[in-house]
Amino acid sequence: MTVKAILFGSIGTLVETSDFQRRAFNQAFTQAGLDWNWDTETYMRLLMKSGGQQRIQSYANTRSINVDAYQLHQRKTKIFDTFMASEHLPLRPGVADIIDYAKTHDMGLAFVTATSQANIDATFLVLGDQINRKDFAFIGDVSMVSAPKPNPDIYERALADLNLDAHNCIAIEDTATSMHAALAAGLRCIAFPGAYAKAHDFTDALLITQNLSSDNFQDTLPKCRSSLQRS
Repeated sequence: MTVKAILFGSIGTLVETSDFQRRAFNQAFTQAGLDWNWDTETYMRLLMKSGGQQRIQSYANTRSINVDAYQLHQRKTKIFDTFMASEHLPLRPGVADIIDYAKTHDMGLAFVTATSQANIDATFLVLGDQINRKDFAFIGDVSMVSAPKPNPDIYERALADLNLDAHNCIAIEDTATSMHAALAAGLRCIAFPGAYAKAHDFTDALLITQNLSSDNFQDTLPKCRSSLQRS
């Protein structure tokens, strides 16, 4: 099966922002007068659930506390975007090469995230001239779907907009929850675990890697499913 498009599924597949995200949540909690503090271990566990607003609500429920999860998440997003604007972060290993490979082999590129438009803008801003927004034929955001990952809605929207079949595309995801959204849409998925997701169960991934390579996208890749690479 020919690979016609590569679908980067989350901000974390382009740039490592896990600790920025955690710190932004904690600062938002402090500003809201909450005594919550998500340490690394806690945040890694919470990443098993997709969506920051959902994490906040779930955490509040376990403590029988009423919070406005939407407003808290909005506050967190603004703080995160401020963090991002003050930094110059490198692309994750192999991302630049994969984008160049796709462009030179007439493959489409998509950014199939369901985060806020503000987070997307902050990501492209922090990456500066390392990546060109115009290279992506599709860029998803939260306004496009009503159900977050692991629901496949954003992937199904991307495939429809790109006018491509799932079997002609490969997704890249950094958490198990997001990977399941790709799988539910019928896509093959490469697991590219983020710093806080290395312990996730990526059993159903096509392969698991910490360094993307153009070899991952050869037409022979489906034949390698029985001997997954772990690198």
